[in-house]
Amino acid sequence: MNHQPVEGFSKLSKQKKIDWLVSEYLSNDKKYEEILKQYWNNDPDIQKLHDEFSENTISNFYMPYGIAPNFLIDGKLMALPMAVEESSVVAAASKAAKFWIDKGGFKTTIINTKKLGHTHFIIDVESHKLQHFFNFKLKKKLLEATESITANMRNRGGGILDIKLVDKSAEMPNYFQLKASFDTVDSMGANFINSCLEQFGKTLKEEVVREENFSQEEKESLQVVMNILSNFTPDCIVRAEVSCKIEDLKDDSGISNEEFARKFKQAITIAEIEPYRATTHNKGIMNGVDAVVIATGNDFRATEACAHAYAARDGKYTSLTHCTIDNRMFRFWIDLPISVGVVGGLTNLHPLVKFSLALLGKPSAQELMSILAVSGLAQNFGALRSLVTTGIQKGHMKMHLFNILNQMGATEEEKQHFVTYFKDKTVTHHEVITEFNRLRAQ
Repeated sequence: MNHQPVEGFSKLSKQKKIDWLVSEYLSNDKKYEEILKQYWNNDPDIQKLHDEFSENTISNFYMPYGIAPNFLIDGKLMALPMAVEESSVVAAASKAAKFWIDKGGFKTTIINTKKLGHTHFIIDVESHKLQHFFNFKLKKKLLEATESITANMRNRGGGILDIKLVDKSAEMPNYFQLKASFDTVDSMGANFINSCLEQFGKTLKEEVVREENFSQEEKESLQVVMNILSNFTPDCIVRAEVSCKIEDLKDDSGISNEEFARKFKQAITIAEIEPYRATTHNKGIMNGVDAVVIATGNDFRATEACAHAYAARDGKYTSLTHCTIDNRMFRFWIDLPISVGVVGGLTNLHPLVKFSLALLGKPSAQELMSILAVSGLAQNFGALRSLVTTGIQKGHMKMHLFNILNQMGATEEEKQHFVTYFKDKTVTHHEVITEFNRLRAQ
């Protein structure tokens, strides 16, 4: 089928967008229009709010919104909101929370909250000459030029922490950076940081033109390539950890506490040295982190990019979590680089995001960092606990059972039959189909 390009799609009404899509790509089958409209909110004001979160919106895309209870975090009992479609994520997090609740729970430490951004520029000036210009003139001018932008943030206790000139000319001819660090308090701060950086770019151009120690040729060589925050925040770190005596590591899988601790630590060590395992290991951590990030209206793509960059910061991709056993004390922790906010963006608009933040006690950005690190650590503990004992498929496939049954059109009565049937068996797709066909043939 040959499709035709469309002009002015963004200017069409929502209904006309749908009409065009159904006509051009879906053979005028009206059931697809009905599917889209099924997911519209009944409240026109709420639907309009959702429509305006993004561009060219024609419907809402639902994800399950679940709750993982019994998280004891820094002495406070919490229930975590999790928006995730993958089976067993909420269950694994909940099970891990319950496991640690009587062992002191999760403890967190904010190590740093520094965020970064750069003005990337090209200039054909000797490094020492440019450094002198930066030290004695430019840095002061940059701070002065951004005073109006940073005023409100400074009043809240944040702002620009420092600016450095970074010489990257060994890696790319005449390439330098203005590397700035920021404290954005309770906001994620992307717009604030980018506004400051764009002003840096303008001020850099102005001050280079004025600089008496630069030749005309040197001045004309300046190119401001881009001004942009970095989603890699290796100095915006939170640590979450759990610990207990080995004799308290009671597990219901039948293996001894000592064997459980030994195998668990071995699994962590494998993820520390083997990138193939570390990738899946860290993906599981991010199952827990992203679910809460999405539920609280934050940017899970930025969270993912930062975590994986941090896992490879020493040149080899490795585990984000670590484990030690010393003097029969088991300790398991994560150092997670993460930049999130509790003001701005969707946090003040999306009704479910508001609910999530209220559920969490209206946390500060630092408190949310702690909650996210705990969620990731709990998810990792749950996954490794299964892997080193019963295996991952037993629990995962049991959670996936209803997905299979729904695809096959099972009734509620049939679903209950399968819950009983697989009570002491491992769920497999083949076994579900075989038993389903046998049940229907009766």
